[in-house]
Amino acid sequence: MKIGIAILTLGYVLSQFYRAFLAVLAPDLQAELGVTPAELSRASGIWFLTFAAMQLPIGWALDRVGPRRTASALLGLAGGGGAALFAVAQAGWQIEVAMALIGAGCAPVLMASYYIFARVYRPAVFATLAAVLVGVGSIGNIAASVPLGWAADAIGWRGAMWALSAITVATAAGCWILIRDPEALGGDGRGSLLDILRIPAIWFIGPMMLVNYAPAAGLRGLWAGPYIAEFHGVAHVGTVTLLMALAMIVGNFVYGPLDRVLGTRKWVVLMGNLLGAAACATLWWMPVPGLLAATLLFAAIGALGSSYAVGIAHGRAFFPPHLIGRGVTLLNLMSIGGVGLMQFATGPLFERAGGGVAGYQTLFGVFALALLAGCAIYAFAPDKTD
Repeated sequence: MKIGIAILTLGYVLSQFYRAFLAVLAPDLQAELGVTPAELSRASGIWFLTFAAMQLPIGWALDRVGPRRTASALLGLAGGGGAALFAVAQAGWQIEVAMALIGAGCAPVLMASYYIFARVYRPAVFATLAAVLVGVGSIGNIAASVPLGWAADAIGWRGAMWALSAITVATAAGCWILIRDPEALGGDGRGSLLDILRIPAIWFIGPMMLVNYAPAAGLRGLWAGPYIAEFHGVAHVGTVTLLMALAMIVGNFVYGPLDRVLGTRKWVVLMGNLLGAAACATLWWMPVPGLLAATLLFAAIGALGSSYAVGIAHGRAFFPPHLIGRGVTLLNLMSIGGVGLMQFATGPLFERAGGGVAGYQTLFGVFALALLAGCAIYAFAPDKTD
């Protein structure tokens, strides 16, 4: 089982890479294909919304088919194929189709890992294992910063995407060979999404999952690149995105064991996201504070926005064993879908505000208010630990 988790972790490294790499390639794509930041925001949103839409069928497949076939088939065919299409793209719409395919390919990887954690390991360590996997997988965030810039300079952005397509297909083959499905549960295992929705706690946890990752993913995955390039120069884009990626990794490792240390999941998530809202509000109030201050605030938003694994663990504690696959994928749908919706919304909002300082100020304000709204609902959620 450990070697299967290892190859799934590599798949999650790719998933983290693909949700963040547009920020670094944005200048090249704008120069060669003529796409605008708003169009790239839509392409990023398509990745997240496709990823989210796949969660419901993936949840069914994990419970009925198992993680081995679910992860390997989608990652190889959709993920590898989408990266290849990106490599040959000649227009913005081809970038969008490629991002949709890559999103579908990446969609099962993390949930396959969480399914194995929930079925094989003790419930009390779920949050720690989940956060460690996200933290290690966030190496993909690092790879999608300075290293990707180096690769694009050395072999061009198309050559880099061809290499990524090959790596994705090879990882999918590894999933097929190395993953072992958990033993089947006894009984008929009947249940549906409606059974998950009948759990009252999910209606308070879900809104928090909808918004908690959106500011960190939106900034790291797209807006940080154009923002730094416009106000501080293209030369600083790779460094700032790298530091934000490192902060997100640190955040995951810090969040992971806190539920066992403090004896609460709810308050770990709630306080972290309130502080994240404060960081966004600071940029809303002072949208161009200088390179150092902006970098530190971006890093804070990334680290504080890494409560995802603890939020998943909070919801998982309410799910019966035969519905774990559908339950965790529903929460993942909310988290990733929230990012996708926000990416679709921020592009038009940015343009409507006139771009520039006013545009970015609008984005930071939307991020701050979204987090505060999620926290206000989540405050009524029942706490539960294992």
